[in-house]
Amino acid sequence: MNSFDYARACDVAEAVRLKAGAPDARFIAGGTNLIDLMKYHVEQPRRLIDISRLPLNAVEETSNGGVKIGALVPNSTLAYHPIIESRYPLLASAILAGASAQLRNMASTGGNLLQRTRCAYFYDVATPCNKRAPGAGCSAIDGLNRNHAILGTSTSCIATHPSDMCVALAALEARVHVVGAQGERMIAFGDFHRLPGGRPDLDNTLRADEIITAIELPARGFAANSSYLKIRDRLSYAFALVSVAAALELDNGHIRGARLALGGVAHKPWRNEAAEAALRGQAPERVSFERAADILLQEARPHRHNAFKLPLARRAIVRTLTQAANGTPQIQSIKSIR
Repeated sequence: MNSFDYARACDVAEAVRLKAGAPDARFIAGGTNLIDLMKYHVEQPRRLIDISRLPLNAVEETSNGGVKIGALVPNSTLAYHPIIESRYPLLASAILAGASAQLRNMASTGGNLLQRTRCAYFYDVATPCNKRAPGAGCSAIDGLNRNHAILGTSTSCIATHPSDMCVALAALEARVHVVGAQGERMIAFGDFHRLPGGRPDLDNTLRADEIITAIELPARGFAANSSYLKIRDRLSYAFALVSVAAALELDNGHIRGARLALGGVAHKPWRNEAAEAALRGQAPERVSFERAADILLQEARPHRHNAFKLPLARRAIVRTLTQAANGTPQIQSIKSIR
């Protein structure tokens, strides 16, 4: 690991000031992803800014009926928080599907949004990677790409976003609170992460001096009819081949509202409003779910080793929507798909 300077911020303003003075610095809280990146020489920050003691660890209700989650709330605390368990079970389930208990105890909510791809070529500094070194090329396109993206890819990158929590946050239409040298702003969750385009090294739309302070959930949590399903090579501590966050609002035997997000298939959590619109007004049945799946996946462009993700995703979407409609969500402690 390379040498680096260390500074501890006492408040958000100081964190922003320290970052503005060293654009290549990195914030560190739980460090569950950053430390790995530093060990593998993928990230070599000259300064680490410790934000672990900032007062950003509360989960509190907002005046509009939603919930505001501090950026430093540990993933495990959030998953088992009574408000989240009762009103946003989709989020709780997605968190429990991710990583291990030890990592969830350390990982911060804000840090989860910022974790980088688990592409093997990205981690191997001996191979070309546009995300690590812009202009170097993408080794995955013609390499072993079984775990890679089938949606939203570019000729520069086919990496996937690894988070489970973010898939649920996308479906719930969360908002991200950030603070920078220019002041505070709020980013719609769907606008926070980027598709690769020609700049796959840019994972999100944060400015260089900005820090995440909170994530806000709207009042509607789809508590009665939602499910998170994660398909992976093994049933614990593995990243998703395909994951689905599905949330429905039912009224008199028909779908009044629908949210649908995919993980493991794109550079960011994948949503398609046309697929959700196709569900509204329909009966919650297989034919409706299959139609939505086809719309959601219509732009898929599989590669040599990951074409299996297309039928896998279609079946997973239908199954997860069925679970949500029946009010029988996938239980993460049960190591079988219901």
